[in-house]
Amino acid sequence: MIKRIKHSLEYLIDKSSRNKTSIAEENLLNDFAFTQYQLSKWNDTSMGNSDEVSQEIYENIQLRIGKKKSFNPYLKYMAAASILFLVGLGFYFKSNIAVEKQLSFKTSDSPKSIELSDGSKIYLAANSLFQYPEKFEGDERKVSLLKGNAFFEVAKDKKHPFIISSGEIKTRVVGTSFHIQLSKSKCEVIVVTGKVNVSSKGQSVDLVPNEEALFESEKLTKQMADKSFLVNWYNTDVTLNQTTLKQVITILQYKYGVSFKYNNEQVLATPLTVFIKKDASLENVLEQINYITNLKFKVYDEIVKVD
Repeated sequence: MIKRIKHSLEYLIDKSSRNKTSIAEENLLNDFAFTQYQLSKWNDTSMGNSDEVSQEIYENIQLRIGKKKSFNPYLKYMAAASILFLVGLGFYFKSNIAVEKQLSFKTSDSPKSIELSDGSKIYLAANSLFQYPEKFEGDERKVSLLKGNAFFEVAKDKKHPFIISSGEIKTRVVGTSFHIQLSKSKCEVIVVTGKVNVSSKGQSVDLVPNEEALFESEKLTKQMADKSFLVNWYNTDVTLNQTTLKQVITILQYKYGVSFKYNNEQVLATPLTVFIKKDASLENVLEQINYITNLKFKVYDEIVKVD
């Protein structure tokens, strides 16, 4: 009976997160959450202050789905009730997990790096947003890439798996290095060292160095990675020898969080050799390419037009 209730609840919550629920299903979730909140007893000693815990979870939900969207008036109750319901099902609960302080790391027009409390290093591309706890607690180290691209150098800890949420996929590792590239239409995970598991919606693939997982159109597939991505080009000088403009643009899109638009696709076959310093600005790299190819680049926020 408990398993059936838990399964139904997980199904409805997942459906609601994708805006697929009917009005009746949403009302059912609201009524259930509010009832559980009223009936359950909160232990302040072991679980922390109920208002503070539910408010923090509520704010994290706001950060994830955007403050411009409308919110259910019972969302705070649902946050607290979800904890109480899990406790009622026999899940072990630690108050320091629930009140874990979440921090945000955002980049503008240039890549930046950060070191987490466990020693893991994250190199964030330009125009990206990353969320992480001030200090890791509990059995898992959970973080989120909310926008853009990043390179991860995860500190090894077999007892505490490192889990990254990015869009609709989860990447699970122990200690390794890899890229995650997130856009509106797809998400890519490219492994440089170690082993990585990528999963989404009942699909799962295991990756080793030189392999890539691609999640696109609700489908998760595994393929060989482009050699250009097998280095930390966010924080390393990169020389692209005798390559094409298409390959260079691909790197620049991920490193600087921009997209390129061009009238003539034939320019993508233009051969060139480019040296990209780790701290070079996008404008400096474009000037270098312009000198070699005589192409003109115009930057409009996160869009680069090629003439």
